[in-house]
Amino acid sequence: MDTGAAIDVTGKLAEIKQHMPEMYQLIKERAAKDGNLVFELVRRGLRGEKNCFYGWEGGRVVGTRFDTEDADYHLALGMIQFGPAVVCLINVMGTGRI
Repeated sequence: MDTGAAIDVTGKLAEIKQHMPEMYQLIKERAAKDGNLVFELVRRGLRGEKNCFYGWEGGRVVGTRFDTEDADYHLALGMIQFGPAVVCLINVMGTGRI
């Protein structure tokens, strides 16, 4: 039984929309492809659930880290190779793998 109060993510969603325009665009594009599951995963990640949504843009970090070795390896490799300004991980496959 869940006795904890729901975590309000309204402020974090507003932060993404106002201060992370490229990430917000990536989220919307992914949702156009994969449906409302994407928005659900973003909210779950913002509430602290691992392996749903994690990213950063312009020095701001949102979501919750993925806890799989596979995700950490590929994330680190991509950062080294490409030095991205924006990273947006959304686990639409439900596996925790990127």
